[in-house]
Amino acid sequence: MPRFQYEAMDSEGRALRKEIIARDSDDAVAKIREQNLFPTRVKEVTGRRTGVSRRAARGARPGRRARGKGQIVIGGVRSKSLTTFTRQLSTLTDAGIPVVQSLNILEEQMRPCALKNIVGAVADDVGGGSSLCEGMAQHPKAFDELYVNMVKAGEAGGVLDVVLQRLSEFREKAARLKRRVIGAMIYPITVLFFASLILTGIILFIIPKFMDMFEELGATLPLPTRILLGASDLAVNYWYLIPLVPIGIFVLYKLFRASKTGRFATDWTKFHIPIFGNILRKSAIARFTRTFGTLLSSGVPILEALTITRDTIGNVTLANALTNVHDGIREGEPIAAPLSETGVCDDMVVNMIDVGEETGNLDTMLERIADTYDDEVDTAVEGLTSLMEPIMVIGLGLIIGFIVISMFMPLIAIMQSISA
Repeated sequence: MPRFQYEAMDSEGRALRKEIIARDSDDAVAKIREQNLFPTRVKEVTGRRTGVSRRAARGARPGRRARGKGQIVIGGVRSKSLTTFTRQLSTLTDAGIPVVQSLNILEEQMRPCALKNIVGAVADDVGGGSSLCEGMAQHPKAFDELYVNMVKAGEAGGVLDVVLQRLSEFREKAARLKRRVIGAMIYPITVLFFASLILTGIILFIIPKFMDMFEELGATLPLPTRILLGASDLAVNYWYLIPLVPIGIFVLYKLFRASKTGRFATDWTKFHIPIFGNILRKSAIARFTRTFGTLLSSGVPILEALTITRDTIGNVTLANALTNVHDGIREGEPIAAPLSETGVCDDMVVNMIDVGEETGNLDTMLERIADTYDDEVDTAVEGLTSLMEPIMVIGLGLIIGFIVISMFMPLIAIMQSISA
């Protein structure tokens, strides 16, 4: 029988490294667990074929193609698919099914996609002796740093099923908030889009006819009419600039944001935009507290959890604040003090974190903060949507009113001159 070298943690958290004889890696894992140990790495040291996975060594199932062979997959890994995979892997692991077998089951039930190929590759790596987090780390496009480190903490603590469940809940809540924000913005964006098309049509096709009529009559044009006719003339003669302007603004924004100064300036501006800034700031704080709390509850050390949260938060202003918090903790300060000095978070957030540190329930308190801010963001988005409807109506009314008045002012002047 083959011999396996393994690394495991005992009930007191001490690391062990020994060897065991078993039929295969699944049998080795079962025997290790019978000794009340939590295996973190199992590797075959005798009778192993170089460069061949465990599945290949035992023989592939008849009629099944090798992973990824003959399949053409376009696109990346969808967030929804990854969340579903995480939930299902948690369920299978909780049922006591070995990780390799769980990965194989999930791979077989997936339709051809990028995630299917990645799960198959991870299963081969784990079957060949790698840990689950090491296998996932090879595919950063699917499993980011947050995901990999949480899995690593779950394997080290022997609570992989619990960590995967928390990770799936974290992803589901983040996706739910994103859907709410996007759903609330669909209506105003649609209205603005069609209103822009209508106004563009008026400027390009209707106003030029008025321009020809005014020239034939030789009317003296007031300032509003000259402004409108100038804008129409510019749009007719340089129509190709209409799509180029937003594209150019987008490209310039990307180029500016590519620099460190540009990222800081744009992220700082996002937090200080009237009305929208408060929503973006609360959304970022909710993401920070939920990520940080999920990592702490999964057993990740506090400094490492802060580093991971900082690198995955997606906002330079908040990331700089977390760097100050990280440095303060390393010097022996509590989290609340340096976080308060940054001025990014509200006093309520700082006080709740302070209470969580004092009571030893920091992870729970962070989850409560995230839930509270998620609700506040949801309410603010709904209120903003309700506020935007009358604002858009008033704005469009003013624009249409300006066009109508600008066109009729010369006509009124002509009629008055004729009647006189």
